[in-house]
Amino acid sequence: MSTIKIRATHKDGITTVKALINHPMETGLRKDKKTDKPIPAHFIQEVNCTANGKNVLQANWGTAISKNPYLSFKLKGTNPGDQISLSWKDNLGNTDSASSAIK
Repeated sequence: MSTIKIRATHKDGITTVKALINHPMETGLRKDKKTDKPIPAHFIQEVNCTANGKNVLQANWGTAISKNPYLSFKLKGTNPGDQISLSWKDNLGNTDSASSAIK
């Protein structure tokens, strides 16, 4: 099951991409309330988005990003039916990706 929900809509020559990523985004600074031991760091480090295979967004994230991050951005040069793909990689080496056609 994908951890990414992505939607892209086209209006007046501009595509709006919205994505919700299900991820714990732990900083490594919190302690478990029951055991009082630190919760290990677990956060997304790289986010990439492509439109029809062309890179349109590359972001380096860290521990300051909240749990289950929401990402939204706008771009030009795309059309309805074009493919938008979003992928991420975290500090533990986990990855995920999802694609959606622009509506």
